[in-house]
Amino acid sequence: MSDSWRMVVRAPGGPEVMEREPMSIPVPGADEIVVRNSAIDVNFIDIYHRTGLYPRAYPSGIGQGGAGEVVATGANVHTLSKGDRVVYLNDGSYATHALASADRAFRLPEGLDAETAAASLLKGLTSWMLIEKCARVVPGQSVLVHAAAGGVGSIAVQWLKAAGATVIAHSGTAEKADIASRLGADHSLCGPLDALAQQVRALTDGRGVDAVLDGVGAASWDASIGSIARRGIMISYGNASGPVPPVAPLVLTRAGSIFLTRPTLFDWIERAGDRDAGWQALSAMLVGGNIRIDIGQRFPLADAASAHRALEARQTIGSTLLIPS
Repeated sequence: MSDSWRMVVRAPGGPEVMEREPMSIPVPGADEIVVRNSAIDVNFIDIYHRTGLYPRAYPSGIGQGGAGEVVATGANVHTLSKGDRVVYLNDGSYATHALASADRAFRLPEGLDAETAAASLLKGLTSWMLIEKCARVVPGQSVLVHAAAGGVGSIAVQWLKAAGATVIAHSGTAEKADIASRLGADHSLCGPLDALAQQVRALTDGRGVDAVLDGVGAASWDASIGSIARRGIMISYGNASGPVPPVAPLVLTRAGSIFLTRPTLFDWIERAGDRDAGWQALSAMLVGGNIRIDIGQRFPLADAASAHRALEARQTIGSTLLIPS
């Protein structure tokens, strides 16, 4: 087989639709770099692209980012050089070699390895968006984090503690709840979602939390709405259990004049200045030790299907990586 190859999706479907396909090493455009991947991040958005929940043209590459070594640069690229260690965001990263826009790639600081960088970039920037930009959390506020031992959740719990918030974590199992506790959650819950709002109210003297970070979707919607304080904010950022049904504005009124947003990271990092600010905040958290990245599972790139199955079944802990071989 070719030394350079990628995973391709020819039509939407289950994990089995991802196929290995030989390719030539990409040639960078004027503003691009080519990265030889050491580690590739796996995220729920990859599943949405594979299944067609987020429509795209097929056949298509898959994956949103990774980390490795720059092996080629375009004529207009002056900020990065061949041999630099970088982490990047770009569509189609499930490959041995990936193209990336130079302005969506970041040189790794000393002390930050490629696997940690790959596992943290998309999820870490998502946490930055949720906490710093959407919720605008300040010290003393309380926040409910769903799937708190997962990829985004595990970073968000630590980020929130560094920001001075009180964190109520919810996880699907007792094992995952223990993980969230070790990450610093003030209260770590597990169990049925239909009991969650009552538990949150009990922990907050009936007030509810200032913000909810909910990547679960349909299954957790009612529990989230029932947990929010007056004028609090509901941030729905994922569909792990399926998309949330249409919502009538009056629901927000009855919940206490709460705010609702459904953000996507790429709207928040469209501008180069925002991307740089997000990366500076995230890398400072990582290098400074405020956030520890738990890489719970690694799969060979050729076995991306198994990684997707594990993620869809909520059998993963922390971040999941694909390793080219």
